[in-house]
Amino acid sequence: MSRYQELTTLDQWAQVYEASRQQPTLVFKHSTTCPISANAHREFERYLETAPEGTAYVLVKVIESRPVSNQIAQDLGVVHQSPQAILIRDGQPVWHASHWDITAARLREAVEGASAADAQG
Repeated sequence: MSRYQELTTLDQWAQVYEASRQQPTLVFKHSTTCPISANAHREFERYLETAPEGTAYVLVKVIESRPVSNQIAQDLGVVHQSPQAILIRDGQPVWHASHWDITAARLREAVEGASAADAQG
């Protein structure tokens, strides 16, 4: 079972962002006060139960760690939404989804697509 790292500081984000140039990274931005985000978080957890190795998984609580959430939006050029999932490959966002579009199946499809592209690359 793959686990995630919770990002709470800008330094942690900077390290994860740099590492995403070497390893695909799935960022999940979560609002702890939103029922839609609670559902997306359950889907993220469900996905992680069988998630493949070789991808880094991180979580940002957008209220508690707003500076980190804002920096992610700025660095990636992806307008902030919550909940939001962003897949980063080679330091660039290659897929993102928000709200009810975040499902275990969609996360799996996105990550497997990035892994297939890496295998071909």
